Amino acid sequence: MDLHGKKILLGVTGGIAAYKACELLRVFQKRGAEVRVVMTKAAQSFVGQTTFAALSNFPVYVETAAVDSKPFQHIDYPRWADIFVVAPCSATSIARFTGGTGEEPLSLCFLAMQGEKWIVPAMNFAMYSSPAVQRNLELLKSFEVNVIEPEVGRLACGEKGAGKFPNVNDIADIISFSFGSVGEFPKNRSVLITIGRTEEAIDPVRYISNRSSGKTGAAIVRKFLQNGFRVIAVCGKMEVDLPKQCEVIKVLSAEEMNRVVLEKQSEATVIIHAAAVADYRPKNAAEQKIKDSRAIKNLELEENPNILKNTIKNKSSGQVIVSFALETENAIENALKKIAVGGIDILVVNNSVNFGKDFVEFAILGQEAKNNAQELKLGSKEELAEKLFLKANAKLLRQ
Repeated sequence: MDLHGKKILLGVTGGIAAYKACELLRVFQKRGAEVRVVMTKAAQSFVGQTTFAALSNFPVYVETAAVDSKPFQHIDYPRWADIFVVAPCSATSIARFTGGTGEEPLSLCFLAMQGEKWIVPAMNFAMYSSPAVQRNLELLKSFEVNVIEPEVGRLACGEKGAGKFPNVNDIADIISFSFGSVGEFPKNRSVLITIGRTEEAIDPVRYISNRSSGKTGAAIVRKFLQNGFRVIAVCGKMEVDLPKQCEVIKVLSAEEMNRVVLEKQSEATVIIHAAAVADYRPKNAAEQKIKDSRAIKNLELEENPNILKNTIKNKSSGQVIVSFALETENAIENALKKIAVGGIDILVVNNSVNFGKDFVEFAILGQEAKNNAQELKLGSKEELAEKLFLKANAKLLRQ
């Protein structure tokens, strides 16, 4: 994935993951990018500015740098860059960015940058999951700052959780996608995924729906994009944004989603049914707002299309179909019955205990599951996405 001719300003903040920024810089260069570096004082406690100056072959912008000859360095560096990537990005810098405080070179550059901005948070899982950090991240997203989510894994402190610095090649892949410089997708690396929830109109203001947030689907999209897949997302209503590299088709109802999925099915090698689709819809939706909904004593319903069954019916050789099953009791037992019907290659079973949150109890089952003991385990939605990707990709490679 080429970055030839691109100019990247790499921001490095304090944290043990600062040494990974050296690897990231080299990956950017190997892909053809020119890189300059700006560092916080805390970052220099982990990796010296001389290291980054030698790797980038350009002076590093730090707080102690002489500014007499270049008094507008905080303007010049971001103006030079096509994209600003802060990796790793500490909780302190995240707070500075949201507050608009230019206390040192990196936050000054962030304020002055008018092009694309990306941050890669990396910290202890307790810090990352704290309400303050999560609020700040959501605020940055509303400012059109792109966030590359940290991975779940063993952290430098020895604990395990979300907050681990991602693989540097994954980060570079995402940046490459943002420039649209990925070239042609291999024919066997394309995903069609449904995300979010459908809405079935009762009248122009009332509808039947559910509480699906779309967070799991968004995590899956990010994981497949990071691994070089083309992703087509058919999205109902949801509370999260998808990466710009994803091809998004927005729908409202189950009928709309069914139509689009069947139209796009032939373009995908992996089809993932992650959306929460209403099984029924009102038979006769009112064209005008019903004045008093209490007057509705009975709401006549009719079946919606079964999108999963329709894609199974139209499944072509080599396609992998993934379905989700939300269970509130006897989860594995009910899931095994569903996968035994046939046509489903992989089934993700989860429960509603953590609906809309970042962690979920889940199990990922294949056709071999009926011969192996399984149980739901608590993990992050990023961890679910990682395990699903590995299983789906392994299935593709075996075909």
